[in-house]
Amino acid sequence: MGVFTNDSTMIGTILVYAGLTLAAYLLGSVSNAVWVGNVLYRTDVRKHGSKNAGSTNVLRILGWKAALPVFILDMAKGAAAVCLVFLAGLCPETNAFVGFQIALGMAAMLGHIFPVFAGFKGGKGVATVAGLMTAIHPGAMAMTFGVFLIVLLISHFVSLSSMVAALCFPFIVIVVFGNWLNMEETLTLKLFSVVVMTIILITHRNNIKRLWRGEESKIVFRKKPSITVPGK
Repeated sequence: MGVFTNDSTMIGTILVYAGLTLAAYLLGSVSNAVWVGNVLYRTDVRKHGSKNAGSTNVLRILGWKAALPVFILDMAKGAAAVCLVFLAGLCPETNAFVGFQIALGMAAMLGHIFPVFAGFKGGKGVATVAGLMTAIHPGAMAMTFGVFLIVLLISHFVSLSSMVAALCFPFIVIVVFGNWLNMEETLTLKLFSVVVMTIILITHRNNIKRLWRGEESKIVFRKKPSITVPGK
């Protein structure tokens, strides 16, 4: 009986982890840029501008009043996905806890990039990563966001700012905060920071080409939306 009980417990645990991971992916799959554009502005942002379902393209096409809630909601779903870890029954501040936080965050990030609710055509994951990292390690995220803002104010390229911040993210986690965490948490976050950097760079590969050719669009603050929305 003891063997069967242990097996049942293990299967139950696996099902809980799998269910929470699926829930995180589905949260990430809620494409806020798509539904805000379609429902509130009757515009599919995937057919305009860079054709990307992210807050930057929403800013470019519909303006900051549409882009700001999209960015906040994308951050919120990343943070919410990570917080599902509290339903797993794991002890906080352990390697298993942090590891599962990261797994849930990755699921949400993949959901944002490949959303099942929007034909697997989503955004680049920057805002969602910002949200999940705010939940996992707010200090590292605050410094990374600072890098993003500095580069953005200087260059006015959101893509360049995102990539520079992504490149700095592993350095911030490993060097700046590496000694402030226990060994297990440090190793897990180190690996995650490198994975995040790689994914952000891959999703921005077309932006890299446009930057190289001098064709990348700059964000001009206070610029009017490029599309006149019917009824607005």
